[in-house]
Amino acid sequence: MTDGVPVVDPPAGTDADPSGVVGVVLAAGTSSRFGDANKLLATVEGVPLVRRAARTLLDAGMDVVVVLGHDAPAVREALDGLDVSFATNEDYEAGQSTSVVRGVEAATACDADAVLFLPGDMPFVSPGTVEALLAAYRAGAGEALAAASDGTRGNPVLFDRACFDALRAIEGDVGGRSVLLNYDDAALVAVDDPGVRTDIDTRDALDAHR
Repeated sequence: MTDGVPVVDPPAGTDADPSGVVGVVLAAGTSSRFGDANKLLATVEGVPLVRRAARTLLDAGMDVVVVLGHDAPAVREALDGLDVSFATNEDYEAGQSTSVVRGVEAATACDADAVLFLPGDMPFVSPGTVEALLAAYRAGAGEALAAASDGTRGNPVLFDRACFDALRAIEGDVGGRSVLLNYDDAALVAVDDPGVRTDIDTRDALDAHR
């Protein structure tokens, strides 16, 4: 158990069916710690970070919505050719919670059973990790699930529609962590994937992974 949330292994032999689960890439932030440039447009092996994040969810077979805000035209252009849809967060300067709400709204509009969030600055998450979360969800491991590597909680995070009202109520520059940590039916899914803890917030972090 970490953060008071039990850790479970991905279930063996369970279908990681992505149907009914909408994948949301959070890509609206201002990248304030990165300097003048938009970190989501920085590249690793020639591919923008946000494009790598979106491909992770697509490669796991998910329907994907990208939440845009700051620098929206450039971020959209970085995703050109990918089979994703877009939601616009006009209130992005109020913090990440506003993008979470837009993601929940997009999932609700699709009549989704659940939503899975991946920040756009996390380019190294394996599609297999997404599949592990989906399999755990299908196996009934919890209604709020997060990936964990070496016992440490990370991203992506999956929430059943039973959590949607709680997600809509969060405020400030936070994601769904408070909902996960305070939810009765929550679990961390153990994966062998250091990418779940690797975000690119600064230029030094980017240089370390180039």
